[in-house]
Amino acid sequence: MELIDILYVIKWWLVFFVIGLIFLPLTVRIFSNFFDKGYIFARILGMALISYVVFVLGVLKLLPFTTQTILFVTGISIAINIFIFLKDTPSRRSILIKSSWKLFFFEEIIFISTLFFWSYIRAHEPSIHGLEKYMDFGFVNSIIRSEHFPPRDMWFTPHSINYYYFGHLVTAVLTKLSGIPSSITYNLMLSAIFALTFTGAFSIGLNLFNTFLATTEAQKKNETQKNKFSASRIFSVSVVAGLLSGFLASMAGNLHAIYTFFKPYVNENPVPFWQLAFSFNTFPNSYWYPNATRFIHNTIHEFPIYSFVVSDLHGHFLDIPFVLFTIAILLSLINSKHEARNPKQYQNANVQNSKRFGNSNFGYLNLFRISNLGFRILLLAFMLAIMYMTNAWDGIIYFLLTAIVIVYIKLRLAGSIKNKNYILHTTYYILLVLIGSILFSLPFSINFKPFASGIGVLCAPEFLTNIGKLGPFLFEKDHCLRSPIWQLAILYGFFYFFVIVFIVSILPKIKMPQNKRLTLVFKSLAISDIFILFLIILSTLLIIIPEFIYVKDIYPGHYRANTMFKLVYQSFIMLSIASAYIAVRLISNFKYQISKTQIKNKIFNFYYVYLIFAILFLILVMIYPYFAINSYYNLRTYQGLDGIKYLKPLYPTDYEGILWINKNIKGQPVILEAQGDSYTDYARISSNTGLPTVLGWTVHEWLWRGTYDIPSPRIPEVQTLYEIEDIQDTKKLIDKYNLQLVFIGDLERKKYPKLNEEKFKTLGKVIYQNGDTKIYKISN
Repeated sequence: MELIDILYVIKWWLVFFVIGLIFLPLTVRIFSNFFDKGYIFARILGMALISYVVFVLGVLKLLPFTTQTILFVTGISIAINIFIFLKDTPSRRSILIKSSWKLFFFEEIIFISTLFFWSYIRAHEPSIHGLEKYMDFGFVNSIIRSEHFPPRDMWFTPHSINYYYFGHLVTAVLTKLSGIPSSITYNLMLSAIFALTFTGAFSIGLNLFNTFLATTEAQKKNETQKNKFSASRIFSVSVVAGLLSGFLASMAGNLHAIYTFFKPYVNENPVPFWQLAFSFNTFPNSYWYPNATRFIHNTIHEFPIYSFVVSDLHGHFLDIPFVLFTIAILLSLINSKHEARNPKQYQNANVQNSKRFGNSNFGYLNLFRISNLGFRILLLAFMLAIMYMTNAWDGIIYFLLTAIVIVYIKLRLAGSIKNKNYILHTTYYILLVLIGSILFSLPFSINFKPFASGIGVLCAPEFLTNIGKLGPFLFEKDHCLRSPIWQLAILYGFFYFFVIVFIVSILPKIKMPQNKRLTLVFKSLAISDIFILFLIILSTLLIIIPEFIYVKDIYPGHYRANTMFKLVYQSFIMLSIASAYIAVRLISNFKYQISKTQIKNKIFNFYYVYLIFAILFLILVMIYPYFAINSYYNLRTYQGLDGIKYLKPLYPTDYEGILWINKNIKGQPVILEAQGDSYTDYARISSNTGLPTVLGWTVHEWLWRGTYDIPSPRIPEVQTLYEIEDIQDTKKLIDKYNLQLVFIGDLERKKYPKLNEEKFKTLGKVIYQNGDTKIYKISN
């Protein structure tokens, strides 16, 4: 890498490192039962809290969105965490200062390595160009220019952004903190998400396996063996599980890579690979990596490595660190010491609290003191709100996972669903999370209008299609697409190979007692196994849902594409964590059984069959990033991290004009530029500067505003502004949209051949000129 880019990456890393250091005392409290004390999650927590406080201050218009405000909030965070550190127990302070520094250092090395790795990859094709990058970059730039919130929609003045933009706001906060231009931080944020995905999944995998090994029977033979086991094998095997989790979550593809060994099919018409001619000699047979995400007809089923490669800074992508942080909180919660309380103690605590609080049904609030349960519940509500504001689907998905975990924990505490307080307590905590998340997301929700228009039912009976709509449910004719089983097997077969083997391996441990108490069934399994089962159950449900229902949007032929996309994306993340845990757990377990003196041949044979298939499947998912990265990036041509340099050869004078605007124009005056279709180079000025325009990408505004009738009238109005000769009619439109600047460049002259430039000389003056590119400032 070039020296200037190395310095940018180091500066960017320092921002994350300092944020993590600031929030480490609070993080250690949250993850006190984690092997690594949640070290890597401190920076994710810090990103979320600092950005949220700054956001609320901006919504309430108490403080403007400036670097000074961000530093002020950061300073308060420092004071709070110093207070936590000083008030903490000596043992926890020892963890921060001495006990865990080696593991902290190890995770930091992984973070820096992955940050530099993906920065290096992006530096070979850094262009913020193509797909939906203009949208994401425009959001970030508009937020950076905003004084208060909600930020202005750069493509639809004078309205605010009607999209899930909190992740873009976090990017803007980090950009202001770092002092690096947004054209570079766009790519650095992509690299940071990659690093946080790898290290976040690593931490979850590490702690899952550490939890399993800490309770394994092999560890309980005697204290000497236990200490030996803990000192050597627990750490090394847990690290392996963590590294595999990190790799699967951030880099793995699916079994679609098997098509590299067969002659290619027509992109839109996939067929089973066994119906194609095997051709190893021409490997990889013109393999096209996006096909792994468009395999099922008229749907989208992406996964993280595809997102990293194509590099759209979308909400589902920006949300990955928050998703992993939420999963980690739930793992910490389910593994907390409060579970050790037996049902009798649980009932006694309820009686004592009932007396203390005057027999109120909510007297058990004192239970918050048990392992900081109440604080974790509040934190979960906060994170669900963060996820909703970043990518709404994720807030809903992880509310379901949270509810599952709460139901389990309260059942474990109560001992039976027949316990008179079980339903009350469980409902209370679930409602607490739900109401808390709604309240935390309120500053966003009051200015946001969802653009979904109902829940469609696939393959509805004819009599229901005649009804058309029943409440929120839609019964549309000719809406009956289902995914063939063989395609689902190729997409998710890698994960369910491990899932099936895992379930088979734990079945002997699940013995329903005579009194059929469900809690005793759970107690026969390790806590980590139970958590993995919850991930598997929810992931499977998310894969099944798009086969029956979909959320209605504006895309007629791809009506279930977005639903499938957002649901299975999270399935992929959860199943990646589950599969890494299962893979290492089963190998470890088999080795333990084989090491016994009286070994059974069938165990030995099953182990090697499992190992062969596991390695084969791992190879298939591991080769996907090789093809994807090499297809998208030319790794022989280093270009640097500046994401808008691509404009220089395409529109050289426009490029210089954009640089001039970013340097000289403050605030968000409305600029007129040519309007064009989505996924084109139109709206380049508003996207690359954050200045609002009359109309940008029309289809996107159609989606965000709910109907084409809202943006469509602006199309002829933009044309009128550029082409009409009448000064008075031009003034009316200028006043209507409060136009202050007019951009005339390559695309404006191409789009509007009758462009009338003379009137702008009357209405204003040229403040920038470079060749045929001009910027006019409209006189008041």
